[in-house]
Amino acid sequence: MRKSYKFRIYPNKEQEVALEKTLDVCRYIYNEFLADRKNAYERCNRGLSTMEQLYQVRYLEFDTDVHSQVKQDVIRRLGNSFDAFFRRCMGGETPGYPRFKGKKRYNSFCYVQSGFKIDGKKLRLSKIGDIKIIQHREIEGKIKTCTIRRDGKQWYATFSVEIENNVMPVEPETFVGIDVGLKSLITLSDGTQLNPPKYYREAERRLKRENRALSHKKKFSNNWKKQVEKINVLYRKIRNQRNDFNHKLSREVVDNYDYIVFEDLNVKNMVKNHHLSKSIHDASWGNLIQITKYKAEEAGKFVELVNPYNTSQLCSNCGKKVKKSLAMRTHECTHCGLILDRDINAAINILNRAVGTTVGACGVEPLGLSMNQEATKSLA
Repeated sequence: MRKSYKFRIYPNKEQEVALEKTLDVCRYIYNEFLADRKNAYERCNRGLSTMEQLYQVRYLEFDTDVHSQVKQDVIRRLGNSFDAFFRRCMGGETPGYPRFKGKKRYNSFCYVQSGFKIDGKKLRLSKIGDIKIIQHREIEGKIKTCTIRRDGKQWYATFSVEIENNVMPVEPETFVGIDVGLKSLITLSDGTQLNPPKYYREAERRLKRENRALSHKKKFSNNWKKQVEKINVLYRKIRNQRNDFNHKLSREVVDNYDYIVFEDLNVKNMVKNHHLSKSIHDASWGNLIQITKYKAEEAGKFVELVNPYNTSQLCSNCGKKVKKSLAMRTHECTHCGLILDRDINAAINILNRAVGTTVGACGVEPLGLSMNQEATKSLA
């Protein structure tokens, strides 16, 4: 099982110059070898493999101040881009061809297995030096990689760790279906509802003001760069707020339930609706589901994704279809007479789809869910 630990690092001026130089070298290697692949196909009608380019990168002489593992990882990153490109092509999609990286579009490099070491309050990086690191928690397991990332004017070190998850899977006793939405961020099948925090919406007015100020400045001037950094700080704060909220919410859900069921949503297609795309991004459903999945795995619990088709239209009591528009927030079944909040009805349908397949097959009795059951827990 893989787990990541992210820590803030504080390089001095000389170390920051070395970090920036390493990023520039990695970006140059990426662009040069991307050009080689493109030229080989256009001129010789053949592709270059990742292994062929790994042999070539060893003979580069201009970048002696960059660790060999870092250079090799750039080639693997390029190879992964092409693998993903061809996989999407074979799947019938229309992906964009891997593109060249500009100065602001290449912000990380990775030490694979060697070239780094944590020594007390310092992170020792080969060819760069000992950098101050704020290690706010102990790292468990064997460190496999160390990724250095630039985020505006801040620097972070992310360690990918291989750990053995010795936690035995629990016998599910508590089950919950979760419907994610915009009016209520999550609605649980027991009736609990939680409103979305809307961090982007709250910061939108200030973002508009700062972007308006940016448009009045000469591009690439010092004042322009300072204003860009102000905007980056605002966006970083929004990201951190979302992550913090999702971590706390997912922990609450995992602690209270053994078997958690979400809809398998295609968020990429949903955000094509320009009326709702901003709110969908602000809700960050995908991030919440991903965090919940790995927290449940660590605790020996289960997360399942089910088909979202018609979960809002079907009656959770009789199973009949009751058509309703997005504006209709109450489910009123004309067949059995059930009247229920639309999202609670959908959450129960989501749970029933998992209970009827997976949970029922393993012989575990689901919770008795009353259609009028009131919320028993508050996640706010």
